[in-house]
Amino acid sequence: MFASYILRIAITAVILGFSVYQFIEGEIGNGIFFVLLSALVLATVWLNEFILLAFLALRKQNYAKAEKWLGKIKKPEVMIKSQQAYYYYLQGMIMSQTGKMGKADSILKRALSLGLRMKHDRAMVKLNLAGIAASRRRKREALNWLNQAKKDDDKNMIADQIKMLKQQLNRI
Repeated sequence: MFASYILRIAITAVILGFSVYQFIEGEIGNGIFFVLLSALVLATVWLNEFILLAFLALRKQNYAKAEKWLGKIKKPEVMIKSQQAYYYYLQGMIMSQTGKMGKADSILKRALSLGLRMKHDRAMVKLNLAGIAASRRRKREALNWLNQAKKDDDKNMIADQIKMLKQQLNRI
């Protein structure tokens, strides 16, 4: 995995060198294109393409395809910390949606501990943890996770789901 990062940086250097050559030759348009291409290749060092593809599959609720893309990542422990967090976030979301609540609980907590960048992602994880706690009839723990999710959901993206889960908790 580390070798792939080195390879990406080397490819970026080669493309950037070629863009400089294009500028020297007077091909300004080609030079600009290759600078942008090198920036795209360099961005893949921080943005894992398999995680992005898994996000797209999960967005379409295609859990098998998302799991397939995540399965292509052999050693998540060598990824950058934020990539690891999103890897475990996606794994936990897939497991919680496919009914593997026991594993999803620990994996989602691991994603939180690694540090998800976006507040709405943290809110979604906490909402899922609240749902898992509610399914295990742990009302106090579920309410705690729900309150934390509500704090992180500053744009009210999951306010309806929080409200629904609170209503279900009142019946327990």
